[in-house]
Amino acid sequence: MAAPFRVALRRHLELAPARRLPRPAHRHQSSGPNSGAKELKTEDPIPVQNTVGLLPFWQRLGPLTRAGQAYARAQRKRPWVTQVTSTLVIYFCADLSAQRISGNSYDPKRTVRSLIIGGVSSIPSYTWFMWLSRNFNYSSHLLSIAAKVAVNQTFFTPIFNTYFFGAQALLSGDTLSETWERVKMTVPVSIANSLKLWPAVTAFSFTYVPLEYRSVFAGVVAVGWQTYLSFLNRQAELREESQKMILASAEHEKLASVITTDSVDCQKRRLPT
Repeated sequence: MAAPFRVALRRHLELAPARRLPRPAHRHQSSGPNSGAKELKTEDPIPVQNTVGLLPFWQRLGPLTRAGQAYARAQRKRPWVTQVTSTLVIYFCADLSAQRISGNSYDPKRTVRSLIIGGVSSIPSYTWFMWLSRNFNYSSHLLSIAAKVAVNQTFFTPIFNTYFFGAQALLSGDTLSETWERVKMTVPVSIANSLKLWPAVTAFSFTYVPLEYRSVFAGVVAVGWQTYLSFLNRQAELREESQKMILASAEHEKLASVITTDSVDCQKRRLPT
């Protein structure tokens, strides 16, 4: 009984239509070598970070950025004219600041002297820093910066400070000996104080600031530095004036003492013996 039932069930299954399971929906894919990568990209996309970098800080300052770009264009087109003009502006602002700090009334002659000194030194200073930018460029960035700072502090700083204070003294009407005394009084102090500022400024400028903006960056710092130099020069002038007054007072007292002694001698001669 069981055998005929199994035979009938087998025949029924063979004659029944085969049912197919539903296939998952797939997009049309090529059979090329990169088909696996395309399938991964279309079915499971991976977010990619935006590769467009932010602009440098100095290019995101609005009007200041546009002014800096205009200065950079002028620097590339007419470097000497731009350098002289910017140097005169720096020295003018520095002298005004120094005179304001001193608390005395405004002296236009001091401003004229500062403008002459700045105008004469503008092109040599620009030429020096351009030469420094093109040289001492080693494979090690740290070594390059250290060499530039060392060369600048060894040669440029003493020469420029001597020129600045010496020219201030000569234009003020001092003699050569008085000018030399002014230089001895101010240059060592200024060099020692420059070590606290300019090595860091020079290293930052050559590391982060583009070439066309280095003059602007150095100019902003130079306003404060020239203010200090002008103030230091004024203090030296006041000390010289004080010493001259002391010497004049001593000469006056000496002359008065001589006159008094002579008058006493004359009176003694006139007295009857």
